[in-house]
Amino acid sequence: MIIFVFKMQKLMNTEYLLSEAVGMLKSLISIPSFSRDEEAAADYLQNYIESIGIETRRKGNNIICVAPMFDLKKPTILLNSHIDTVKPVNGWRKDPFNPVEENGKLFGLGSNDAGASLVSLFQVYQELSKTRQEYNLIFVASCEEEVSGKEGIESVLSELPPIALGIVGEPTEMHPAIAEKGLMVLDVTSFGKAGHAARNEGENAIYKALEDIQWFKEHRFKKESPLLGPVKMSVTQINAGTQHNVIPDRCTFVVDIRSNELYSNEELFADIKKHVKSEVKARSFRLNSSRIEENHPFIKRAIKMGRAPFGSPTLSDQALMPFPSVKIGPGKSSRSHTADEYILISEIEEAINLYLQLLDGLTI
Repeated sequence: MIIFVFKMQKLMNTEYLLSEAVGMLKSLISIPSFSRDEEAAADYLQNYIESIGIETRRKGNNIICVAPMFDLKKPTILLNSHIDTVKPVNGWRKDPFNPVEENGKLFGLGSNDAGASLVSLFQVYQELSKTRQEYNLIFVASCEEEVSGKEGIESVLSELPPIALGIVGEPTEMHPAIAEKGLMVLDVTSFGKAGHAARNEGENAIYKALEDIQWFKEHRFKKESPLLGPVKMSVTQINAGTQHNVIPDRCTFVVDIRSNELYSNEELFADIKKHVKSEVKARSFRLNSSRIEENHPFIKRAIKMGRAPFGSPTLSDQALMPFPSVKIGPGKSSRSHTADEYILISEIEEAINLYLQLLDGLTI
């Protein structure tokens, strides 16, 4: 009889958490929150959290919650996901800002990326904050993730205590991404000398650029990751010339580089400069690849629960976290940034249950 009552209480509590999570997500969907314009969504979230008796701090459009009984002698776990979205792509048949449930699916912009993760993690934070754990718990709803903005999670981390583990909510079908590719964007310029196209004059900057473009196409860095594969370099933009009869004296092109965890962006940049003749400038070195060991207690617990670790090709706020972190959340990455984006209600329910099982009683 006691076991039956306990199971019934657990079921009722899960149903409550799911109901609260879905209600939060519907409210967030209805508030446009494009990157760098998240104030209204942040206001809603802060007001909602404080209305249920949880204290918040705020920096810009980032909302921070620190669980009671914080003890610096314990390690700290950060639960993080983002409130911003991309703008709706073409092809939406539904209103992106009108949350609609149909056949177990909740449609709306940001439902999958990453609203479902955000509301699931918050409900788990709220639940675990009521219990005594061997770690401290912090929840951060951050902004500007979709543009890797400097006013997002990066601006918050320096104000938090040391973090032992970051859990980043993104759509991974609740499998742990234990490695993630980094990003570095290069602006490359080749210089020539202008001349008349009808005569044998000048030095064509395009031809000079082509030599380096060919190098970017063919070069392979030696170290390949078993999780993330090789470093990937793609020339994605090119611009040159002023008119058809003038030899161009300048050619610019952009290179998108997706790094694996075996190289820092600085290391890649230094090696690239040794091989190309053009002028090379990196827009940033901030977004490095990340990796957490498979024998980490959180990952070992996830594996025991049937979750499969993998390497993720997509970028998240993990790239800005200088401590062990894992990306895990409800939904599918393939639904992100698509028309008629949706999340399954069952995926939110699964996420809440799995997060609780992964974190309750965890020792790190």
